[in-house]
Amino acid sequence: MTTDTDPTAERAQRPPARRTSVFERLAAFSHQHRWRALGLWVAVLIAVTAASTAVGSDYHNDFSLPGTDSQAARTTLQEHGSAQAGDTVQIVLKDSAGLRGARVEERVEPMLENVAKLPGVAAVRSPYDDRAAFSKDGTVAYATVTLEGKAEEVAKEDVVKLIDTAKSVAGDGLRAEVGGDAARGAEESGGGAAEGAGILGALVILVFLFGSLVAASLPVVAALFAVGTSVGLIAMASHLANVADFTPPVMMLVGLGVGIDYALLIFSRYRGELLKGVRAEEATRTALDAAGRTVFFAGCTVIIALMGLVALGLGSLQGVALAVALTVLVTMAASLTLLPALLGILGRRIERGVARRAAKAKRVEGAGWRRWATGVQRRPWAALLVSLVALGALAAPALDMRLGFADAGNDAQAKTSRKAYDLLAEGFGPGFNGPLVVVADGGGKEAAERVRTAVEQTDGVAAVTPALPAEDGSVSTVIAFPASAPQDEATSGLVDRLRSDVLPPLERDTGADLLVGGSTAATEDFAATVSDRMPLFVAIVVGLSALLLLAVFRSVLIPVKAALLNLISIGAALGVITLVFQHGWFGVEPGPIEAFIPVMVFAIVFGLSMDYEVFLLSRIHEEWKRTEDAPGAVREGLAATGKVITAAAAIMIVVFAAFMLSPDRMLQQFGLGLAVAILLDAVVIRCLIVPAVMQLLGSRAWWLPGWLRGALPRVELERH
Repeated sequence: MTTDTDPTAERAQRPPARRTSVFERLAAFSHQHRWRALGLWVAVLIAVTAASTAVGSDYHNDFSLPGTDSQAARTTLQEHGSAQAGDTVQIVLKDSAGLRGARVEERVEPMLENVAKLPGVAAVRSPYDDRAAFSKDGTVAYATVTLEGKAEEVAKEDVVKLIDTAKSVAGDGLRAEVGGDAARGAEESGGGAAEGAGILGALVILVFLFGSLVAASLPVVAALFAVGTSVGLIAMASHLANVADFTPPVMMLVGLGVGIDYALLIFSRYRGELLKGVRAEEATRTALDAAGRTVFFAGCTVIIALMGLVALGLGSLQGVALAVALTVLVTMAASLTLLPALLGILGRRIERGVARRAAKAKRVEGAGWRRWATGVQRRPWAALLVSLVALGALAAPALDMRLGFADAGNDAQAKTSRKAYDLLAEGFGPGFNGPLVVVADGGGKEAAERVRTAVEQTDGVAAVTPALPAEDGSVSTVIAFPASAPQDEATSGLVDRLRSDVLPPLERDTGADLLVGGSTAATEDFAATVSDRMPLFVAIVVGLSALLLLAVFRSVLIPVKAALLNLISIGAALGVITLVFQHGWFGVEPGPIEAFIPVMVFAIVFGLSMDYEVFLLSRIHEEWKRTEDAPGAVREGLAATGKVITAAAAIMIVVFAAFMLSPDRMLQQFGLGLAVAILLDAVVIRCLIVPAVMQLLGSRAWWLPGWLRGALPRVELERH
């Protein structure tokens, strides 16, 4: 007997089909069209690399700061055609037998004439035309070479020719070295083996984690595709925007760490699904739908933090921020599209390896982390207070951080810029390595002479040059040499005295505009600008990140906790940088912290810390919504994520710490700061403070006022 059924009623009885997310559909497409996706990424990488190789790069630093004295001084000199508008280098000569003899002069003068003919050189002032250019004993002298523009605007090959020409006169007891920012830039070397060491260290950790070279190589391959594409894109973009010359190694540093980290989060979830017996394609879709959301959110947070740097308005730093943000964006895209394709291609081999390893393993997954969380929950106040005291002790030195820029005195002993620096300090005093350029705009010769006299009589000034008029005669320049080294606090005090005490009365009496410029004064202005704008930057980054966390976890206390803990870990990292590089721990040459290091470390670390915050809390939140058992949710969340967070942090630490091998002081500071911040974040904060705080808060951690609950958009990280 046939029974007629109502199709409408039958459909009504069926459970509603789960709506697939964008991430799941993206995973399915990349997995099913795996070879097409891989081919597209290969084509993009080859095309970008070929185009960037053909076009070349035009990296150049732009540390101009409109509205500052140093920038106004440079602009004034340029407008009036002064030779002092361009940066200078010094050709430093030494002969223990003396330099004033005719024999030495007959060798030096032809060399200086050849230097004057080189491209990029505006003028050369011989020491034999200026008695003040000789040391008291006559064994050290210097020639001043004025360039046609800023040091970063002069072609590197032109500076190399200048160095070679100057050093050609050396011999028979005569030494010749070249100092100045342009000479330092021409001698700069790349990151060396830093990138390779970082990749190798990351690969070793991944092999130990997954027990398979094939599985371990997937995150590395995805990261390399992303970094290679990003570097090529930024090289081409450098023709259109100001991108600093130190951008490529910073991009590689961040790109490798973030790329491997993101791919690891997705691959770990994929492996977990395989262990449950899920088919490879379904495991890929689940991994992207769950961990892919976390990666997307974490990547957006890093990009938002980097965009906060644009608000600082610090010249080339804006280009660096945009470049690193693009790297994170491309890395995120590779994790969400290229990695699923690679999983589809190598899925069977990975699946067999996972099955073999699971068969050998006798431990319950996450049992150790579950016991650890239980131990922290028994004594939450002890874990919290001890951790905060330790982090506070590390952060304390950052309160005394001095911002500036390393100079030739921090360079390697073998470099000609360092040798010239030491010779000038030996012959004339340390201040000759950081002269101040005092510009008198208006007032005529009388005003210029009064300025020269007043500056010469100022405490902390070792010597001054005669007033040097510009081409139109309306502007004059007095070059003052401090008695202290450029990086000394005494030099900073001298700049402040000239601007606030010495020059203002002269401006009133003479009617001239008086400005203090030069590289040393520009460094002071840059550091002061960073310090002044830092609160706005922190407020933007923390505020936007807190709003995102508020929308994701629908909790008021979770964003507040995350912001405070991230600030503490970043402060501790900056404290370690201060101890090592400013106070000279572990034999490091003491000096100031590069002025843009704090903001760069803050932006990147704040964003990266959200990776672990979101990854851990999303699992805790998932358990909380399922069981409403707050302590149990913390234990299960840490058990599910502890191993992955530790491995991801170890990889980042290895990649970042590898940049300590770089000869560049800025990269060393950057690498140390990021490595220490990630170490503290993963070990102290995620494994101690977060479980302790969540235990103390209990169910209150997920509190949200009713009026805010309806106003917030719903953003889901967990898969339903």
